[in-house]
Amino acid sequence: MRSDSFCAVTVSLIFVVCCDRWSSDERLDGKTVIITGANTGIGKETARDLARRGARIIMACRDLERATEAREDILEDTGNENIVIRKLDLSDTKSIRAFAEVIIKEEKQVNVLINNAGIMMCPYSKTADGFELQLGVNHLGHFLLTHLLLDLMKRSAPSRIVVVASVAHTWTGLRLDDINSERSYDTMKAYGQSKLANVMFARSLAKRLKGTGVSVFSLHPGVVQSDLWRHQNQCIQVAVKIFRIFTKTTVEGAQTSIYCAVEPGLENQSGGYFSDCAPAGCSRTASDENLAQKLWEISCNLLGVTWQ
Repeated sequence: MRSDSFCAVTVSLIFVVCCDRWSSDERLDGKTVIITGANTGIGKETARDLARRGARIIMACRDLERATEAREDILEDTGNENIVIRKLDLSDTKSIRAFAEVIIKEEKQVNVLINNAGIMMCPYSKTADGFELQLGVNHLGHFLLTHLLLDLMKRSAPSRIVVVASVAHTWTGLRLDDINSERSYDTMKAYGQSKLANVMFARSLAKRLKGTGVSVFSLHPGVVQSDLWRHQNQCIQVAVKIFRIFTKTTVEGAQTSIYCAVEPGLENQSGGYFSDCAPAGCSRTASDENLAQKLWEISCNLLGVTWQ
């Protein structure tokens, strides 16, 4: 994609009204929370906030060295020693399955699963299983992880699944005939497709879980000053710096994830899409139930799982 198109998208994203920091005294004592990608960015700040609320935090991270540093920082800040690190590489289904086996064996409950980790607009690459990297990490990895942990979460009900998506889900549709971008690759469209898949997954899963006590939410965290921008070209890097005042800090960007994880009374909005700690409208494509069913079937086929 041309650099001027990238810049136009970046500027349009940055001019998003940023909400004030959300505040709540809700406690999570005795609750267990899994956060993917908890070693950096909004994942780390989500872990910090929920640790302050007394939760047992499981930091599911690929980089154990950075995760250890993040854990020490959160421990020093919150005084909560009930924080553990577990290895999870969402680009490798073997790692996802191994992580789930450990959790099921060691944990009596999982009350909140926050599917936070992600990769944004990177050069073309594939996961260990041959999936396009953004789709593989952002959607398929979390799809499989949720599938493997769902029985435990049902037994832990009431419980919540929080999927960090993005307003980027409005950028494009699903390329069902080339879901892994093997015939052509556009870094922005591939990212948008993975985020669209996040929103559709949350909506579809919520319908399937009706009556189980497990609620599902997807969200747009805002345009956040984080490591997600590391793959971008010089134009985007400059634009982000110029318009920094309009972007969110990682603390601000974590607020909607925290809101969906802890705010009482959201159960009747399961399947909803949130932004700035409030319900928001998703794209027409994201609301297409027939398309969502096709995505569900393709995801199951790619991962080799059976999930009605």
